[in-house]
Amino acid sequence: MSEEVSPEWIAADWGTTHLRVFAMEGARVLAQASSPKGMASLARGEFEGALLELIAGWLPGGRKTLVIACGMVGSRQGWVEAPYAAVPCPPLQASAMVEAPVADPRLSVWIIPGLSQAMPADVMRGEETQIAGFLAGNPGFSGTLCLPGTHSKWVRIDGGTVTSFSTFMTGELFALLSKSSVLRHGMADDGWDAEAFAGGVTASLARPDMLAAAFFSLRAEGLLHGLGAASARARLSGLIIGAEIAAVRQDVSGDVTLIGAPALSAHYLAALKLAGLDARATAGESLTLAGLGLARRVLTENQKG
Repeated sequence: MSEEVSPEWIAADWGTTHLRVFAMEGARVLAQASSPKGMASLARGEFEGALLELIAGWLPGGRKTLVIACGMVGSRQGWVEAPYAAVPCPPLQASAMVEAPVADPRLSVWIIPGLSQAMPADVMRGEETQIAGFLAGNPGFSGTLCLPGTHSKWVRIDGGTVTSFSTFMTGELFALLSKSSVLRHGMADDGWDAEAFAGGVTASLARPDMLAAAFFSLRAEGLLHGLGAASARARLSGLIIGAEIAAVRQDVSGDVTLIGAPALSAHYLAALKLAGLDARATAGESLTLAGLGLARRVLTENQKG
């Protein structure tokens, strides 16, 4: 159980594998806690209990504490389904938020819906909250957002509206190839080679159609020429990220902003520079909290309304 505080409201970032909660006073974090009880490990009737394990000490008696949640908690297999909002639309709409059923009288839980795109078919859950947080601090932004990760998102923004987006299984593909394919025999679990990464990016930018062949060349170079495990890992990352950027660079217009973990964003910044694209990076966690805070404000105003 988390330390005892008395927050004004609670922010919850609830993904597939983890739950993170923040006791909030306005925009200030009073305390935080986390657990590995993500959506994938819970049955529908177990979500409230998993949340209470972390926040019971934050809930005073005699009043309801508002919890605003984003992520896979609102999926079809989550606590309650929060249907996708179809683009083009703002990343956050109070009218689309869904209230979750609760038994504890101290709780009022609301879930932010994800976004969907009909053609080409695409969806997101969780990233819309980071986008909303970013736009709250950058209201005049029009251009491209890139949210790198397991499933990287490229999002087009115009006048505060998400107009379209595309998803690449970049992080998942890297994990599968480096840990579960024949390439695993020549891969390190850590270490980095910036030159090898740049070589992979450059190769994919020049010949993205040769990506599958370039993967196997890592295995062959390890056997025939002693390619180091850290270099192989970095080049594999460069090949996959380079192919992602090759696919989107013709469609990128205006400013490009990366939203994500600093280390991963640094790799994307290097790859984008090799592709001739300028970009800047901003941390994802702070934007998630900003987006959850915005959701709380618009929900409260809508309920008063």
